[in-house]
Amino acid sequence: MPRYRIHRIKQAPLESFRWAAHTGGLAVVKPKDYDFGEEIDAETPYAGWKSLSVNGNALRPGDLLELQADEGTSGCLLITKYIGFEPAQWFVPEPKPERPANSSIICESSFDPAPQEL
Repeated sequence: MPRYRIHRIKQAPLESFRWAAHTGGLAVVKPKDYDFGEEIDAETPYAGWKSLSVNGNALRPGDLLELQADEGTSGCLLITKYIGFEPAQWFVPEPKPERPANSSIICESSFDPAPQEL
């Protein structure tokens, strides 16, 4: 039976999520907006949603279900929305470009502090 890890959305991001316009497709989410919850065994995400709601620990819109692979690695990520589940992925920031080693020399040589006469 598949195993899902639950990530519960924090209160401040929940308010933003609640009032945002619905958009379909892939949702990009940030790990800092979530708290790790429990893990559940369920045949489908909807079966997991149903079992959690019966136990009084229902998924809220914005909560995530992360499918756990056999080796404990992460599988697909699903976000709970008002209409059901949609695919999601963790936000991965772009790497910062590296500064050239002699960037101060380039800046000093291209800048002329003397005012130009017109």
